[in-house]
Amino acid sequence: MTWFDTHCHLDDEHNPDGVEAALERARQAGVTTFLCVGVGGLAQAEQALALSERHSDVFASVGVHPHDAARDGQLNFERCWAHPRLLAVGEVGLDYHYNHSPRETQVEVFRQFIALARRAHKPLIIHTRNAAEDTLQILKSENARDVGGVIHCFSEDRAFATRALDLGFYLSFSGIVTFKTARAIQDVAAWAPSDRVLVETDSPYLAPVPMRGKRCEPAFVVHTGAHVAGLRNVEQADFAALTTENARRCFRVPVAGS
Repeated sequence: MTWFDTHCHLDDEHNPDGVEAALERARQAGVTTFLCVGVGGLAQAEQALALSERHSDVFASVGVHPHDAARDGQLNFERCWAHPRLLAVGEVGLDYHYNHSPRETQVEVFRQFIALARRAHKPLIIHTRNAAEDTLQILKSENARDVGGVIHCFSEDRAFATRALDLGFYLSFSGIVTFKTARAIQDVAAWAPSDRVLVETDSPYLAPVPMRGKRCEPAFVVHTGAHVAGLRNVEQADFAALTTENARRCFRVPVAGS
């Protein structure tokens, strides 16, 4: 089986025994491609890009998490957009659960990064929590459909999913989908169009069942993938191949040697 972890945080601080060890464990588990999300400032963005330069199976994204909008919203990431290993802009979006940055600042930075993604011709990685309506309205008004992307760590309902799909976005499921209480998310995972489904870890967060209580890492995407395959009543190997192909299409992953 070949899995694609479409969202993992591979900063040194999140991997106390080393990023290289975490990557190797994931490869042994069948993970063949990683999208390392560079958020938290310029240093994290550059670290994600540098990691992608060292490993042919690692790619990167760069953005400003809504938690950091007030601190990092005006940083200049311009030199990152042309990097050959950069696949996406993000994660960016809105988080009205914690409100670590003022909502108006989150909205302003979100709009800025959708515009940046459109100029860079890169898909978006969207973070949304307790901000469903604002997220969808901003994506629509800022013409995010022009570049598309993914609703990462999907945690909404079928109504939200339908509108996101209509805007050209993919739906990525994290370990949350394995939780007993995640009925609405499981409903979407079982129902979503086969060509729009992705899987991720969001490591080091949200470890899936049966790894709850442990620090999440890219190898655990196989558990999330297996659970979603079960919800959809398909073979794990087929679902692994399907989601890997979907991810390569969503992020327009370059063909080796091209």
